[in-house]
Amino acid sequence: MPNASLAYTPEVAAATRPLYQRLARIVPEAEWPRHAPLVHAIARLKRERRAIVLAHNYQAPVIFHGVADIVGDSLALAREASRTDAEVIVVAGVAFMAETVKLMNPDKIVLIPDPAAGCSLAASIGPADVRALREMHPGVPVVAYVNTSAAVKAEVDVCCTSGNAVEVVESLGVPKVIFLPDAWLAHHVAGKTGVEIVAWTGSCEVHVRFSGEEIAEFRESYDDLVVLAHPECRPDVLAVADLVGSTAAMLDYIETRRPRRVLLLTECAMGDNVSAAIPDVEVVRPCHLCPHMGLITLDNILASLETLSPRVEIDPAVAGPAQLAVERMLSVTPARRPVHG
Repeated sequence: MPNASLAYTPEVAAATRPLYQRLARIVPEAEWPRHAPLVHAIARLKRERRAIVLAHNYQAPVIFHGVADIVGDSLALAREASRTDAEVIVVAGVAFMAETVKLMNPDKIVLIPDPAAGCSLAASIGPADVRALREMHPGVPVVAYVNTSAAVKAEVDVCCTSGNAVEVVESLGVPKVIFLPDAWLAHHVAGKTGVEIVAWTGSCEVHVRFSGEEIAEFRESYDDLVVLAHPECRPDVLAVADLVGSTAAMLDYIETRRPRRVLLLTECAMGDNVSAAIPDVEVVRPCHLCPHMGLITLDNILASLETLSPRVEIDPAVAGPAQLAVERMLSVTPARRPVHG
């Protein structure tokens, strides 16, 4: 029997109309009666639970614009997670992000709507691999991309994101660094710093699919195309991009420069979110979907708030050193203006 509380009533329609007007270019009108009751119910439960939703830039527009309180890249979400006064935090992202939020909020309830939302980078390396790297390179500091498990973070010296990787590596003031797990981000950092990088062999299953040849074909079709690439892409892609940067850097470029037409070499949902927020900028596809980000839905966000589960828990023996690695990362890059959904 359908849940009567999730019916598309006139009250729900009126309450969610302003939101739909923002999403109308992205979400077909025929689909809104399905989304609106969930959005409305999530808003009610957030008030009752004193909860917030953190959403990564790769979340679907109905989540990113519909229910998120704070949105951004991994660095922004980690930083905001460290200073929220909410009692419950729902992470609309993947498992390693939820773990990072829990590290920064050990006494709060942190929920991940689907614990199966993983990451090819995080899955590519474990704690034993980090210990083996240290044995091979004694005394060399280890920098871990935040796209790693808490258990891996506990084995390293400092974390970084794509937005501050260069700054973090340079802050160590050493000639050689172990950088894991993304090989292409490591290659990019090495070219920007001059520091010798010992790289792991992981890669992002989304960004590794782009090619320089593909970008050249799009430039032939659009003479005014601005290409923005994530540093997890291959070197041949970064070489032909107009900007290489984190998702936050891409958004900042679009918001301040207002190019007529952009090609975003990153996850598809980000292009949809840009189109919804900045309709005067045309976002050219292709893009590639992250199968893990797609596991987070309005339905399981609502279920998480109703049941206060699944909860993120981290072994205290792991949490202590992992939290220190994240805090060191946050101390390197000055705080930016928080982004609220």
